[in-house]
Amino acid sequence: MTVVALIAVGLVAGTLGAMLGVGGGIVYVPALVALFSFAQHEAQGTSLAVIIPSTMIAAYVHARAGRVDWKTALLLGVGGILGGVAGARIALSLDAPVLKRMFAVFLVLAVLRMAGKTRRRSHPAADA
Repeated sequence: MTVVALIAVGLVAGTLGAMLGVGGGIVYVPALVALFSFAQHEAQGTSLAVIIPSTMIAAYVHARAGRVDWKTALLLGVGGILGGVAGARIALSLDAPVLKRMFAVFLVLAVLRMAGKTRRRSHPAADA
């Protein structure tokens, strides 16, 4: 059953990542910790490894549709590589409870920011 459950989590994360452009870690990390009893560091490391093949496929499909700005992607990629090294080193230096709280705070802030932007855009201006 664990194999089926892991594949199901991957399906959800892959679908959401490709459809909405969200990072798979938003799905993978909480699922691995809550459903499969992974330690926070293991969940984050596993999530990062998992997104490599799914991201490559999703980017390929979007590129075939002409929906990738390669110059921007390459520049962001350079920063992402440097940030990935720094972020991984910082994460590994933190205790698991601290890392887990930081991840939770990040998710809450992301939800609040996105919900706020959605709310403002869904209501037409009063003077329009």
